[in-house]
Amino acid sequence: MICLVVAVGIVIIFSKPTQTKLPLLGEPVFKKVNTPQGTKTDTIYPVIPRFNFTDQLKQPVSNQTYKGHIYVADFFFTSCPTICPVMSRNLKKVYDQYAAFPELMFLSYTIDPKYDTPEVLNRYAKALGADAKRWHFVTGPKEEIYQLAEKGYYSPANKDDSVDGGYVHSGGLILIDRNGHMRGVYDGTSDEEVGWLIRDLKILLAEK
Repeated sequence: MICLVVAVGIVIIFSKPTQTKLPLLGEPVFKKVNTPQGTKTDTIYPVIPRFNFTDQLKQPVSNQTYKGHIYVADFFFTSCPTICPVMSRNLKKVYDQYAAFPELMFLSYTIDPKYDTPEVLNRYAKALGADAKRWHFVTGPKEEIYQLAEKGYYSPANKDDSVDGGYVHSGGLILIDRNGHMRGVYDGTSDEEVGWLIRDLKILLAEK
């Protein structure tokens, strides 16, 4: 039994090597608006819902923390015996690659808040070599984290005692733009897709 890498749903697509402009992801809403030139239809893509959690230094972290920043998010837990260590190491590669870009931040949500207290998350972050100014490891009410994962990031997360580690969750690294839109999802256990993320970040950082 293993901690599964879960597909992130039909409305989310994984970035491909040929892309030169990153898509907006999620299920859009189509809204008709009246203009002097007549009626037109606006396509409105979802943004990450509001959240408010606590990080490894016991500081509040919310959408405002990331306002105007590009960031990469993931869902993990520190005692994960399978994919999480690989995901964290690969995300650290991205972090190191863009060390000179303070406008790029990182956000890791624990799906095991009962065990992953701020103290536990702080030890994990220090062992990884993550600076709390750029990479927040957050915890909070389990129900709120799970709802945000599934409804906001299209990233399933739930308790399942039948799998190794006790949790089922996505192995995705999720790329969010400065306006809170999802722009890419990458398999955090795949060296190839982590390479795509590193490449796509260059595209997104150049986007105005």
